[in-house]
Amino acid sequence: MKTKHYMLAGVACLWLLAGSRQPVAAQSATAQKEKTAFQTSGPWKPVTDTRADVAIVYGVNDNRRAPFEQRVQSWRERGYTTHFMTGIAWGAYQDYFTGRWDGQWHLDEGQVTVKGDTIWHGRLTPYIVPSKNFLTYLKERHVKRVIDAGIDAIYMEEPEFWMRGGYSEAFKREWQDYYGFPWRPQHESPENTYLSNKLKYYLYYRALEDVFTYAKDYGKSKGMDVRCYVPTHSLVNYSSWQIVSPEASLASMPCVDGYIAQVWTGTSREPTYFNGLLKERVFENAFLEYGSMESMTRPTGRKMFFLTDPIEDWPRDWADYKKNYQATFAAQLLYPMINNYEVMPWPDRIYEGLYRTSADSDTKTPIPRFYSTQMQVMINTLNDMPLSDNKINGSHGVGVLMSNSLMFQRFPTHAGYDDPQFSNFYGQTLPLLKRGIPVSIVHIENTGYPDTWDGLKVLVMSYSNMKPMQPDYHAYIAQWVRDGGVLLYCGEDIDPYQTVMEWWNTGENHYSRPSAHLFEALGLDPAPATGEYVCGQGKVYVLREEPKAFVGKAHHDADYFATLQKAFETAPNTGRLEIKNNLYLERGPYIIAATLDESVSDEPLTLHGLYIDLFNPELPVLQTKIVAPGEQAYLYNIHAVDTTKPAVLCGASRIYDITETDQSYAFTAKSPVNTTNVLRVYLPAPPARVRVTDNAGADVAAKHTWDALSNTCWLLFENSPEGIRVEIGQ
Repeated sequence: MKTKHYMLAGVACLWLLAGSRQPVAAQSATAQKEKTAFQTSGPWKPVTDTRADVAIVYGVNDNRRAPFEQRVQSWRERGYTTHFMTGIAWGAYQDYFTGRWDGQWHLDEGQVTVKGDTIWHGRLTPYIVPSKNFLTYLKERHVKRVIDAGIDAIYMEEPEFWMRGGYSEAFKREWQDYYGFPWRPQHESPENTYLSNKLKYYLYYRALEDVFTYAKDYGKSKGMDVRCYVPTHSLVNYSSWQIVSPEASLASMPCVDGYIAQVWTGTSREPTYFNGLLKERVFENAFLEYGSMESMTRPTGRKMFFLTDPIEDWPRDWADYKKNYQATFAAQLLYPMINNYEVMPWPDRIYEGLYRTSADSDTKTPIPRFYSTQMQVMINTLNDMPLSDNKINGSHGVGVLMSNSLMFQRFPTHAGYDDPQFSNFYGQTLPLLKRGIPVSIVHIENTGYPDTWDGLKVLVMSYSNMKPMQPDYHAYIAQWVRDGGVLLYCGEDIDPYQTVMEWWNTGENHYSRPSAHLFEALGLDPAPATGEYVCGQGKVYVLREEPKAFVGKAHHDADYFATLQKAFETAPNTGRLEIKNNLYLERGPYIIAATLDESVSDEPLTLHGLYIDLFNPELPVLQTKIVAPGEQAYLYNIHAVDTTKPAVLCGASRIYDITETDQSYAFTAKSPVNTTNVLRVYLPAPPARVRVTDNAGADVAAKHTWDALSNTCWLLFENSPEGIRVEIGQ
């Protein structure tokens, strides 16, 4: 049997691998063309023809609607690139669990709680302890068939191990194999919890590496370059919801080509504390979630899709969906370095599902026309959304440090130490964001990449809810400070995980807490008191208070913010920290704005110009837009239009086959059936005639008006996936 010291050194190998400096993979020309996508388990239907670039076909099993290959072909015939997605922690794998695949039942491989209950995702669908046998099944039964069908992009969704799991016989076997000594119940000590969650993390790291390596090798044997992606919730959400997943370490795995950031109303509406009040803060939460995902791939160059969902998993009413969809949609667009999007998951449930007409009504209806029109306007702008070097208004250069180990100490509670609603994280971020500071996220696993530090002036960190997995991270942080960076460390270092057996207190290291090693690297006392310290050309500020107190108590973030402001505005930094109640960004012709409530002012943000309101299904032209606290705006800036030629500026359809002569401008609009199209077309002069026809050439009922202020023609007609032809004579 291995000794504990040797065992922990072996565990560290995973983190060394996760933090290794892999070369940045350049995106292929094919991947660059795959800008927008959606996922569906069904075949093509007129009602779900969303016109994104990629249809991600979900699940390899032959379902009642069509066999897998037929589902794939139905989308290809309509011009879609086809990819494949399935769950790696759960899925329709009943043939494995009930023994049809190898003659043995495997329901004992589900994740199990301390009470002996299996954690289920559905009937005969447990959350999985990913054994090597299960991975063999997944490769042979699913991945091979997908590649044989000619699909060269595979998504293994949601590698998730619940923190409350870890009691099944399958997990105990993995523990013995990995650590070299018998399983220990995680609820009995912080160290057991820590070891349990690190193993969960490793198991899905191993699973993805195994499956993706197989996919790439098998693809090469068939002359294919198979790309592999991980659709995953954010580290913010998994930590909040008490789920373990590999997250940031995958960005350096050679066989991973990118991610889908699964952020939507369901994740972002998780209540948070701020100013002592617990409530939903969907926009702010989404902004931080997308930020944590963008941070993972910032220095590695891996492709990142941002996802939004016009509804959510939990049944609610259409007004609720609309409000929160706008909040998450605006939040994702505030990251101008990302321009790939999953425009929606599950179009069948969006277009065909029945949901309440209001919060206090039991009447259910399909998606209202006004909402489907607005949604289609929004998703079709994503096909043209540019990358931009522009930045959100306000002061940049403030980052908050995160680590994968945030997922290791959330459950269960030990020694009476609690972190309600993940408040140690929100205590560092919300007091900044609520003051209009576009705070960025920094992953500690990426500190070895020089690009991680670009533009960073102040780094906020705490070991109250996470721990460093490598001592090298401290060397990178200390060097950055010595070179002129400013570090703000918050926390009392009193949580029970400070003393789990790890690198800082084993072998030649005898530190009582990991921060002692950090402060030593900075040339400070191992336990500095609250204060300001010089380190080389930089500074270190220490606040001996747990960050959760900054948001858990009313008006208790003043000292924290004052320290942050001093760190930003005084030597070695210069300049002024701008405090406001809004965020504003321009991306090409698109303007994204948000006014924050619970902020420094209740004044609305008032914008003056010439705009099309993209959150309004009527697409009105505005000269003034008022954005009230708690609201967001999405506008098309008409002043950015090229006035020398006609163009469709926006609409609830995707535009094809544009033709232009001296006397006419024509195009074809495609979008799902049973939806209404509204468009605005820029024209140098009022139209002499407008004709709208279907794909057979028959006239279609339509309305059009001319807006002289914006030189735009407004059109209204019913959509068709077969295409509606619009011809405008001039």
